[in-house]
Amino acid sequence: MAYPTLIPTGRSFTPGDYANKKYSAQDGAEFRILYGDKRVGMTLQLTYANIPDASAELFLDHYHEMKGTYTTFEFPNSNPKGGWSGNLDALGAVQWGSKWRYDSPPQVESVYPGVSTVTVNLKAATI
Repeated sequence: MAYPTLIPTGRSFTPGDYANKKYSAQDGAEFRILYGDKRVGMTLQLTYANIPDASAELFLDHYHEMKGTYTTFEFPNSNPKGGWSGNLDALGAVQWGSKWRYDSPPQVESVYPGVSTVTVNLKAATI
């Protein structure tokens, strides 16, 4: 099952960093060791405000299909990045050696009968 094709009404992205360790010498000199060639710690929060309950259910179905926080997945370029006018790979995970997985279950808030707001929290998992 593919991730729902809705365009988010809100998005928060943290690009993460490359795994590295900083060391300081007694004289104050600093050096770092890079421990990999992949960015880690990327997060993505997507909000889908005031959508029909049937659309909100798609996120719950996808979460179930991914076995909760267990399975990783990719996005088609147009879905959660819709509305972003920058380069599409800037908000991606695959080109950095990762795929997305749920960080927590989708949060569904009832706005009024038949309409909900869904918040999805994702984090990148190195592949």
